[in-house]
Amino acid sequence: MTDKIKRNKKNKAWMMEHVTDVYVQRAKAGGWRSRAAFKLIEIDDQDKLLKPGMTVVDLGSAPGSWSQVVARRIAPHGCLIALDLLPMESLSGVEFIQGDFREDDVLRQLEEKLQGRQVDLVLSDMAPNMSGIGMVDQSRVMLLAELTLEFCERHMKPGGDMLVKVFQGSGYMELRTAVQGVFQTVEVRKPAASRGRSAENFLLARGRRGGEYLRREKG
Repeated sequence: MTDKIKRNKKNKAWMMEHVTDVYVQRAKAGGWRSRAAFKLIEIDDQDKLLKPGMTVVDLGSAPGSWSQVVARRIAPHGCLIALDLLPMESLSGVEFIQGDFREDDVLRQLEEKLQGRQVDLVLSDMAPNMSGIGMVDQSRVMLLAELTLEFCERHMKPGGDMLVKVFQGSGYMELRTAVQGVFQTVEVRKPAASRGRSAENFLLARGRRGGEYLRREKG
């Protein structure tokens, strides 16, 4: 069997799974931009992350389903800044930046949008373009999670929370240890809307430690 035929069969199987997926159907019926909305809805319903008036950063936001959930749940008077490498159709109550989170210029744009505000919650559903090479892809995922943690250290208020997508593998335990040094509690969430075959998990880190604690630990 040629590689082309294998790819065609794989694509057809994925399309069949996609169109019959209950979460895809629910997303279309409910006006959500993607099935991923239900991942955040489930986690937030369980863990009560989102509250009216919060300042939230949504990393890896396109096509915008998480931003839809956040914008509704932090209204009125909430502030939501979303960022993605891909374009995202505008949403009411969302300030969007298109760019690569790994680039300093894009980070500066995000910082300017914050206007000195400290962040209550950082969400990251970011994932790199997958190469199919396991070690390469895992290192890219871990890098994005590490950059998300660094952003939290610089811009999150004490007591704030972080929800970040990760894949278990090389570097996972080291990342988790680093997160535990910045936040009071760290738990793993695997919402029902995450496909069973997917290796993705979400680290839920709560209660960013205050500056005095962090300086003492690093000292």
